[in-house]
Amino acid sequence: MTAKTAPDSFEAHPVAVVGAGSWGTTLAHLLGEKGLPVQLWVREPDVFEGLRRDRVNYTFLPEVRLSSRISYSQDFAAVLNGTAVVVMAVPSHGFRGVARSLKPHWPRGAVLLSATKGLEIDSLLDMEGVVREELGPEVVYAVLAGPSFAREVFQKQPTAVTIACRQREVALRLQRLFSTPYFRVYTSHDVTGAELGGALKNIFAIGAGILVGMDLGDNPRAALITRGLAEMTRLGHRLGANPMTLMGLAGLGDLILTCTSPQSRNFQVGLKLGQGMTLDQILEGMAMVAEGVKTCRAVRLLAQRLGVDMPLVDAVYRILYEDLAPRDAIKKLMTRELKDELEAMSETW
Repeated sequence: MTAKTAPDSFEAHPVAVVGAGSWGTTLAHLLGEKGLPVQLWVREPDVFEGLRRDRVNYTFLPEVRLSSRISYSQDFAAVLNGTAVVVMAVPSHGFRGVARSLKPHWPRGAVLLSATKGLEIDSLLDMEGVVREELGPEVVYAVLAGPSFAREVFQKQPTAVTIACRQREVALRLQRLFSTPYFRVYTSHDVTGAELGGALKNIFAIGAGILVGMDLGDNPRAALITRGLAEMTRLGHRLGANPMTLMGLAGLGDLILTCTSPQSRNFQVGLKLGQGMTLDQILEGMAMVAEGVKTCRAVRLLAQRLGVDMPLVDAVYRILYEDLAPRDAIKKLMTRELKDELEAMSETW
């Protein structure tokens, strides 16, 4: 395997993007428009054909033509050839299998930048943990997190995100690689906090959607966002994350975005649950993955194992998987034992 060092210049090499969903396609286009050669791995044959023929992702971003600097392949060896940065933009439930397939072709010294938001259900690991098991501890790992709907990035709307890496120099070079006048990148060394923020916000977005689907107002949603942040920070602190990370772009920023916008797939799942649809009915009609549905199961189990109190996560889980009526879930939450807010928050810190 590779030595745990990164090349001196990322810009001198093609960038590999693994996954041609809306986010992977967007990041590939962003880099291509900067003049960088990008090698995009595409899983779906129909998506690949549209990209190869027309430079259009008809399934995930049908209205835009992609940069001519992007090449497309369904072969891992071709996509990884000569690269110094590999962007992983696949769903969390498929992350391990793809990482395992990449291992025989892994370029010496390449950095893996995860753009995946979620936890693995069986192992309860974040994506860094999966990479350590599949590719080894010597691979330099980073994560991209923060409030960033793919379509708005494509439209060049001002967006701010964080790239976290335990090696500061690598974080700074990735920051330069991805930054544009409309895509502002901050750096962090708190990989755990950035990963947890990106994963947990999806659960609370489902909850926020449920409230809107029930025709409830702004008060309930403000309470959910605030107490969701407390739960997010509580679990992060238990796992060694810096609580301030969860107050930043990777935590609060992404939480606000997904809990307040119908563009969020997780919000849409909650919206339909609040309107009375079943989870099976909702998922049948979705082309893209709503990570919060699977992540909720993993986070609930992780919280139970660690003894971390996460009543909102538990409520969303029971609505998703135990057919608890949303109104009953709200009643249960609102009639819990009364607490002092500062004392409750002090448990987080």
